[in-house]
Amino acid sequence: MLQNFNLFHSFLLFATSFIAGSLNAVAGGGSFITFPTLIFVGISPITANASNNTALWIASMASAGAYRRNLHIPRKQFLVLCLTSLIGGVIGSVILLYTSPSVFKKLLPYLLLSATLVFTFNNVLQKWLQIQGQKPLDAPTAPLWVLVIAQLAISIYGGFFGAGLGILMLATLSFLGIKNIHSMNAFKAFLGSCINGIAILPFMYAGIIAWNQTILMAIGGSLGGYLAAHYAYKLKPSFVKTIVIITGFSMTTYFFIYR
Repeated sequence: MLQNFNLFHSFLLFATSFIAGSLNAVAGGGSFITFPTLIFVGISPITANASNNTALWIASMASAGAYRRNLHIPRKQFLVLCLTSLIGGVIGSVILLYTSPSVFKKLLPYLLLSATLVFTFNNVLQKWLQIQGQKPLDAPTAPLWVLVIAQLAISIYGGFFGAGLGILMLATLSFLGIKNIHSMNAFKAFLGSCINGIAILPFMYAGIIAWNQTILMAIGGSLGGYLAAHYAYKLKPSFVKTIVIITGFSMTTYFFIYR
């Protein structure tokens, strides 16, 4: 697990996790950078997935703390969706633990492709969210039970893999009637913390987390996430997003060819 982990690998993991933490604080997509990097430095896919989950959870806590002033969510909806996220995160992580490495490796290119497509077309979602934000305040919202089912499915996916998780949650949260994108980002950060945080427990029990790499990534991701959350109003990550999309499609192609 720690073979060939040298100074260059350390720098690479820190730098990519810093960028990933910044992206996750604003719109998501950080796993497209950190997960392939873990694979590159020699970590097996399932261990890389668990380690990436753990590192970005610590980073998401930092951005969630910075966003807390924007968290204006009704208590009932907040508690119900947080509980749903915890349940889904556990289910997804347990499914991962019972998935054989060979099966996960076969699923990996499809997971990466799905997440990359979601990330690539998130501008369509953003435009739709803007339209939603222009609707009257008394416009009807989806029933809470519908949102719970959607969040449960997203949380299971997040516990199992998680790339593109933030973007999927933004779509769900828009149905709550939240008009401010920064409020949605705040809620997304807290729900993401629930999903990734609870998923760590089964991973720790199974002993599949590469802690040296994880701690290094957590530091870089926390720093990037905290700074980005504070400067999100001015941050324009369009160039970085383009790099992420290219990376996502490149890694997807690679795993389709060499799975």
